[in-house]
Amino acid sequence: MKQLTETYDVVVCGGGLAGFCAAIAAARNGAKTCLMHNRPVLGGNSSSEIGVTPHGAAAFHAYARETGIISEALIEERARNHAEIYENGWTNSVWDMVLYDMAQQTPLLTLHLNTDIRDVKMRDARNIESIIAIVQNAEIELHIAGRIFIDCTGDGIVADAAGCQWRMGSEGRDEFNEPHAPAQANSDTMGSSIHFLARNVGGPAPFVPPDWAVKHEDASYFYKQGRLPKDVRGGFWWIEIGVPYHTIYDAEKIRHELTRHALGVWDWMKNKDPKTMEVAKNYALDWIGQVPGKRESRRVIGRYFMTEPDVLNKTVFQDEIAFGGWFVDLHTPGGLLAKTSEPSAAAGGHEDEYDTFSDYSAMSYCGPYGVPLRVMLTKDVDNLMTAGRNVSVSHAALGTVRVMGTTALMGEAAGVAAAVSLARGHDFDQLVTEDIGEIQQRLLANGCFLPNAKNRDSHDLARLAKVTASSELAVHGVAPETPGHHDGLKVWKDQPQYSIERLETRRGQLIAASSGKIESIELCLTNESETVESLELRLHTVNHIWDYCTEPGAPLASGSITVPPGSKQWVRWELNLELPREITPGTFLRVDTLPNKHLHWHAAAKIIPGHMAMYAISPNRMRRFGNGHTLAYRITPAQRPFDPAQILSGVTRPHRTTNLWISEPAQPLPQWVELQWPTPQKIREIQLVFPGHLVREYHAYGPYYRDPQCPRDYSLEAWVDSAWVRVAEVRDNYQRLRRHLLPEEITTDRLRAIVSATNGDPSSAIYEIRCHASESISGNPAIKNPTAK
Repeated sequence: MKQLTETYDVVVCGGGLAGFCAAIAAARNGAKTCLMHNRPVLGGNSSSEIGVTPHGAAAFHAYARETGIISEALIEERARNHAEIYENGWTNSVWDMVLYDMAQQTPLLTLHLNTDIRDVKMRDARNIESIIAIVQNAEIELHIAGRIFIDCTGDGIVADAAGCQWRMGSEGRDEFNEPHAPAQANSDTMGSSIHFLARNVGGPAPFVPPDWAVKHEDASYFYKQGRLPKDVRGGFWWIEIGVPYHTIYDAEKIRHELTRHALGVWDWMKNKDPKTMEVAKNYALDWIGQVPGKRESRRVIGRYFMTEPDVLNKTVFQDEIAFGGWFVDLHTPGGLLAKTSEPSAAAGGHEDEYDTFSDYSAMSYCGPYGVPLRVMLTKDVDNLMTAGRNVSVSHAALGTVRVMGTTALMGEAAGVAAAVSLARGHDFDQLVTEDIGEIQQRLLANGCFLPNAKNRDSHDLARLAKVTASSELAVHGVAPETPGHHDGLKVWKDQPQYSIERLETRRGQLIAASSGKIESIELCLTNESETVESLELRLHTVNHIWDYCTEPGAPLASGSITVPPGSKQWVRWELNLELPREITPGTFLRVDTLPNKHLHWHAAAKIIPGHMAMYAISPNRMRRFGNGHTLAYRITPAQRPFDPAQILSGVTRPHRTTNLWISEPAQPLPQWVELQWPTPQKIREIQLVFPGHLVREYHAYGPYYRDPQCPRDYSLEAWVDSAWVRVAEVRDNYQRLRRHLLPEEITTDRLRAIVSATNGDPSSAIYEIRCHASESISGNPAIKNPTAK
């Protein structure tokens, strides 16, 4: 066998989304990086081999989509891919090639695919020297030396071989006071899944299962135990098996058992289930995955152990480097072999309608919460990080942290932290105590979001500027019939959202204010009864758009309105309210209606950015309504919460304020926003963050999707020698983050970003502009620089 030795700054083991993002981030931040992966394609569970589409916080929180490297990749996939994406089993090779293309275009990054890790060589008791690996089908043994290693293998293979402490199984409830933990500690883990895809072949497609396939005869196994065959084409997360098998040592047994069950499920749908037989008549089984997607195995102990109370209480960590917001999703041990799937699935996806599940529902929804760097810094080895599902969290916390949108963010943070550690010559403890601010600022500069941090880059010249614009949006409200772009906001079929307009529960609608006075707010209501109904109203301030407290504090105003019988009538709430001085432009208020089952508050046909609605799921907690929709309302006077100063807020999505400039749609494009400095500035690099791809998970977006809000054609102009000079121009953009390295440094006291066309929206919109001089350029462009004209 041939032996090769290679040396790198950072060695990333495992090419799932955590490892992929870690490797890209480390290389973009200046570290010579190697990415080793034991499969022929990148993406791990998200790859076409397994086909689990990435989940994340946006499934439960509007505008909580993960950004940074993972967003760049997912936006690119939707723009390139001809195929619809749904959920499990629908991923095709376009996604594989997007990831491969990004890796190939990243300087300082070397890929070793089809490479199995065989051993770890230690330099001393607390430091790894190299990884020993075998290239499949090549008879090559690799010795990969590095300075920092990142274990993204999922199973913690490197950490285990290096002697790190780890846990596997379920902690008992009393150890960390975790409400979702079992009463007693045990060895149970969540299981692994394979998926299948069926296609319509245009005519009858008989299916005869092999003798060794599982035989199903009982409809209650599916319809009363949380295994609903919702789509004849496939996409079933519940084809899962774990207990009594060991998810590492029994992986092949699990794969075979999953194959037997998958064939049995299709046999049930095709040949036995009266609800699906006719629908499935012309469908043929097209693909069955043979690489199980694993949910849980080893969890490597780090320098902090994150538990469910951290998640539920949204603990604020000084070393926050990522965020999560998927619910505490703990699948029943055993999966297909257990009595039911997870409790919410056994309730048919409508757990709020069941008294026995109402407490479970309210307790399970969490976030967005922060994730600390310390869960990725191993306790026992000084040059080993982890990222992905093998980080230092409890079994219960893993229920939310494990989804790929969240693990991708952790991976990017690990890559950045590794590069900072090497550049500064600092150990892992110093990363937390001395360098965390730099790590956070690099993540934000790369388009990431952190709930408790914002842009404080002292080298960002834009922060010194005054901002003006050609126009700004005046928000009068939105009506049911208001036209507007809401492409990609269809209901995701596997997770129906509560979108009942009847006021069965408390309802809240966020409204961004400007300042001054609110004279009145009108709601578009229907009264189905034959008598005049009274509706109680409250107006609250909220901390941010994900403030789900039913009573977030003393209301600014309380009152009631009378609603006569009739359909879609505008009913006015007279307020004449002087807003407190602390309410600055863009700050969110919330209009709440108390329950009245005779009344409907209609959803608008257009979404105003950040203006989402919510509904009560318990006496103390609310949840996003619909798909991030805005309910129909009108406000007097019109508010101006999207003023140009928002682009310097330091946050690139709706959060505590709108953080977004939007031009007046009645004024034709082009529209511009301008930075003005009191003295000339030297500028070499300009970065822009555009709107789009935030409201929902990427499952909701169609083939060849380009977000209508995102500027398509734009240019940058600087005031030089008493004239406007074009320094960059872009056509056919659809990405969210663009960074422009100018051919040479310019000196100017005015800079304009001019949007001449969007991908469909009538308004121009920008979240952020950053400017840097030559000496402060980050050197890690997140998007390939377009050609400046």
